[in-house]
Amino acid sequence: MTIDKIKQKHPLIHCITNYVVANFTANGLLAIGASPVMADEVSEVEEMTAIANGLLINIGTLNQMKVPAMLAAGKAANKHGVPVVLDPVGVGATSYRKQVIQDLLQQVKFTLIRCNEGELAAIAGVAWQAKGVDSGQGTIDTVAVAQEVAQKYDTIVVVTGETDIVTDGTIVEKIAGGHERMTAVTGSGCLLSALCTAALTVEGESTANLAALLQTYKQIALEAANNSTYIGSFQVEILNGLEKYARG
Repeated sequence: MTIDKIKQKHPLIHCITNYVVANFTANGLLAIGASPVMADEVSEVEEMTAIANGLLINIGTLNQMKVPAMLAAGKAANKHGVPVVLDPVGVGATSYRKQVIQDLLQQVKFTLIRCNEGELAAIAGVAWQAKGVDSGQGTIDTVAVAQEVAQKYDTIVVVTGETDIVTDGTIVEKIAGGHERMTAVTGSGCLLSALCTAALTVEGESTANLAALLQTYKQIALEAANNSTYIGSFQVEILNGLEKYARG
């Protein structure tokens, strides 16, 4: 499994993420044997990225101080051959978010874009009714649009939902399963983006590694739902499940 490979490698994952999910993300990475660092000061991000194995850029809580740090870290990652993941949280909600994502996509080469359907639609310029940072409502051919975005930006696209999709523009993997309670846990998607960043650091074909990780994450969600009654314990069971599968 991909999580086994991550535990063996113990990669350093540099996360420029949002303050809502930083703790959960860090604990999730630690649970699988990765080493998280949350550094978003523009004066140090290039140096931090240079020694990292992977970089996550998550726009959940944007501000004018973070954006230069995201751009600087992304460019440093490209320079040093460090894989970069973009989590375009709520990109369709405001014009500011759309502009920031366009600037990032124009100036940084991303290895992976991890998004939900609404975020995918916003990046592709397809009509969609956004609902804050939630997916919102609309109708698109998710596979076709994901392939188009992957081809346009020469990246892998992961679209998560009831059925997850992984595509590099040609290959398409679909992963079913999971549990709807994941949508009630703040940061479950953001944590997944960090896990995907770690998955890109290990040996093997990237789309296959990502598909295996997504399958494991859905299984963890199902087991967490079976082992908990309320949402607080469900969240804890997610972390427990990550450690369980990392142990093999």
